[in-house]
Amino acid sequence: MSRISLNTSSDDANVSATDPDWSRETVQCFWDPGRKLLRAIRRYQALKARGGLFARMAAKYWVLNHGFWSLVTQSEIHLTTKIGGGLRLTHPTGVIIHPEAEIGPNCMIFHQVTLAGPVKLGGHVDVGAGAKLIAPLAVGDHVVIGANAVVTKDVPPNVTVAGIPARII
Repeated sequence: MSRISLNTSSDDANVSATDPDWSRETVQCFWDPGRKLLRAIRRYQALKARGGLFARMAAKYWVLNHGFWSLVTQSEIHLTTKIGGGLRLTHPTGVIIHPEAEIGPNCMIFHQVTLAGPVKLGGHVDVGAGAKLIAPLAVGDHVVIGANAVVTKDVPPNVTVAGIPARII
């Protein structure tokens, strides 16, 4: 079972902030809405980058697929959002990510999280349920953001923040 760990020294030390772990995004069963939503975004972006008539036609399928999984999860993650590899949407319900936000590799975002505006998450950032990150701001690598935290300022690397407004704990 996935959870946010406040112990960043042992179990999280093996997660890279720079090298994506693509296995975290692999669809594992028929009903896997978070991973299927990510797959639709990845495939759409790959086809748009390829270009050509076939790619444009195939991209339309992934737009529809994205729309379906967005409806199922009640999430808003724009098709052009910059997302590093290895993103985990553990419980993808109600996740709102601004189109100008950037998400680093191996991040984990729980339900009801909002990235409002051009928020930039570093690598291996775990964002707890209900957290709100209000831009413009940058979050460093290996950061844990507590549940229901409201982040309004930049966060340095290797810390845990929580509270309203969020403070280093």
